[in-house]
Amino acid sequence: MTKHQKLLTLNLFLLTFVLGTSEFVIVGLLSEVSTDLNISISTAGALVSTFAISFAIGTPILTAISSRFSKYPLMLTLIVLFIAGNSLSALSATYGLLIVSRILTAVVTGILIALAMAVASEVMPTEKRGPVISIIFTGFTIASVIGVPIGTYIGQLGGWRMSFWFTALLGIISFIASSATIPKGLIGAKSSFNKQLGLLTNSRIIIAFFIPALSIGATYTVYTYLTPLLLDVLVVPERSISLVFLLYGVVSIFSTIIGGKLVTRNGIGKLRYIFLIQAVILGLFYISSTSIVFGLLNISFIALIVYTMNSTMQLYFIDLADKHYPSAKDLASSLTPVSVNIGIAIGSTLGGFVTTNMKLIDVSWFGGIVAIVASSLTFISYHLDQKSSIQTKCNV
Repeated sequence: MTKHQKLLTLNLFLLTFVLGTSEFVIVGLLSEVSTDLNISISTAGALVSTFAISFAIGTPILTAISSRFSKYPLMLTLIVLFIAGNSLSALSATYGLLIVSRILTAVVTGILIALAMAVASEVMPTEKRGPVISIIFTGFTIASVIGVPIGTYIGQLGGWRMSFWFTALLGIISFIASSATIPKGLIGAKSSFNKQLGLLTNSRIIIAFFIPALSIGATYTVYTYLTPLLLDVLVVPERSISLVFLLYGVVSIFSTIIGGKLVTRNGIGKLRYIFLIQAVILGLFYISSTSIVFGLLNISFIALIVYTMNSTMQLYFIDLADKHYPSAKDLASSLTPVSVNIGIAIGSTLGGFVTTNMKLIDVSWFGGIVAIVASSLTFISYHLDQKSSIQTKCNV
């Protein structure tokens, strides 16, 4: 890799760190927002789901529309809008205005993530694409481990609005770094909106789309209810809960790194078995939860496997688009983060159903079942890849 490619990788890592901090910092500030705006905690919690829904719906549509523009001015414009969205959140005196600002930030965040992945896949050497994309994904993980706690601490000291001024400042830093490192020669794809959305009707893309959604959904069936599991099942002291989440965040960093190495060695083929391992790990929590030591060890393994599929699936979508819909590669770059957001919604909803109608610990084996379904879809995708490869060789 050249010096410029290394600097670009560092900048894209910084960008995803900033985007991740802005997205997740609100979770630690719901009580402060609820009190200040005189709304219920559940109403304040809708800020999280609104962000996820806006991200999932707006990202593919607006990525398809904006892909015709050159990436350098487009990304800088979007970062300016990101700064504006966070500034508007900081200035919001009403809940309605705060909702609007979060919707704006969510949509911009989704497009920027897609463009960051697209830039990396276009600029980096083929053998380095996987490791670089894993580094970019690591920005989100580091955000949850470092950025969110810092932003939450700032909000608790100076009020929740200061947290958004903090993320706006991070956006300014990212703007400066991006203006210096993003290549100016990356032109947009000249394609109609309808042709790009045709990517979403491709059966291979549809099958692949639900792989990361179900894998993340399997984890979030458990992770969403990790606090009550720790308190009521493992009987972890309340003062130690934050340390467990810190442990989870640190271990999940290695999950992303492992995923970066996996992608260069037939990643989609290995994911078939990794998801089966994920199913076993989630299911075993039903048994290991009878011991604090084994339960915490099990949680660490859940974190170690959660993001292993990110880099593989990201490049898988891009490669499928390159083969069948070359003009829709930017849109393909958005599918992994969109799928992950949908997976979070699936997992949290399933976990809510289980905890309402069954025992709390039953979320473990329900999560395992979802992981098995993810593995099944990966087996199908791998089989289709092999079949397509054989047909190509026969035609040659």
